[in-house]
Amino acid sequence: MASKSEVRAMTGNEACAEGALIAGLGFFAGYPITPSSEIAEILSVRLPQQKGRFIQMEDEIASMGAVIGASLMGTKAMTATSGPGFSLKQENIGYAATAEIPCVIVNVMRGGPSTGLPTLPAQGDVMQARWGTHGDHPIIALIPNSVRETLDLTVRAFNLAERYRSPVVVLLDEIIGHVNERVIMPDTSEFEIVERTKPTISPDKFLPYQHTDSLIPPMVSFGQGYRYHVTGLVHDQTGFPTNNPTEIEKFQLRLNTKIEKHQDKIIDVEEYMLDDADFGIFAYGSTSRSARHALRLAREKGVKIGMLRPRVLWPFPTEHVKRLSARVDTIIVPELNFGQIAHEVEWATCGNARVEKINQVNGEPIPPMKILQKIMEIASD
Repeated sequence: MASKSEVRAMTGNEACAEGALIAGLGFFAGYPITPSSEIAEILSVRLPQQKGRFIQMEDEIASMGAVIGASLMGTKAMTATSGPGFSLKQENIGYAATAEIPCVIVNVMRGGPSTGLPTLPAQGDVMQARWGTHGDHPIIALIPNSVRETLDLTVRAFNLAERYRSPVVVLLDEIIGHVNERVIMPDTSEFEIVERTKPTISPDKFLPYQHTDSLIPPMVSFGQGYRYHVTGLVHDQTGFPTNNPTEIEKFQLRLNTKIEKHQDKIIDVEEYMLDDADFGIFAYGSTSRSARHALRLAREKGVKIGMLRPRVLWPFPTEHVKRLSARVDTIIVPELNFGQIAHEVEWATCGNARVEKINQVNGEPIPPMKILQKIMEIASD
């Protein structure tokens, strides 16, 4: 691992692989797909060097299944993919959510639908990350906007997965995945590394899905003397399927409330120049880089505007948006899609602020001047 003084030029995909290794990744299963393939390529070499296991599976469905199996055996596990592969993984992501199996899924977004634009960026999977698998289910999704932040948030993704027994999605896009940036490598001792909470009671008293005060049951690996059942069916505290309405409701409420209860510890946003702002921008991922540049240009022209940028997209930072909407007249939401998150922002404002969309779906990043033009139009109204 790196020392504090090491400086490297690296891409977001390289940083993602590095962050996974720092977090203690022990197993990777995946299938090559542009623009995420470098993550698998790097880990195919680096992971065995750290006594981990790398497997190229026959497809994305099998990859997700293998990750779930490895996690049940006590290993920190990850897969990486892009749009079509992310779609194929959804059924098993739902299984991981309902069986509360910690794992990390990296989605380096590209244009869609279907095969779409394999080598060009998009942000069209942000709603799929939240609602891609059927039924009500918890999910956590992180979205970095730089190479170094990709490293940091990949480490955090593993920590969140282990702490909350949940699948965690890391949403890059082609720009962040492939951009080269100068990175001062951190001393690995700087990072908090979280391990899953294990039971403190004997195997004969163990309930694998016990209703605890934290709403997160302890988890023990297979092969350690604790026998229990894992299923994608709704189950009671023993892990076996149930049709008892009382048990069904208790399970569903606990499953979906465990993230909500801890969301203040999960949600992470950056506020930039908002103290005196009359207007706001809500931007995420690579688009927030263009938005920040446009914001600075607007400030030079005397427009008081600031930006709210989520590092965690799900759970959505509703209260932060609500507070922002009470302070500004308009919130601009630039996205590489037709406005998926703009709808969420509009809902969170409760009508307190106007929401203006900037959407682009041609495979190119939104240029700062396009955002600046919208800012100046609004400021002159």
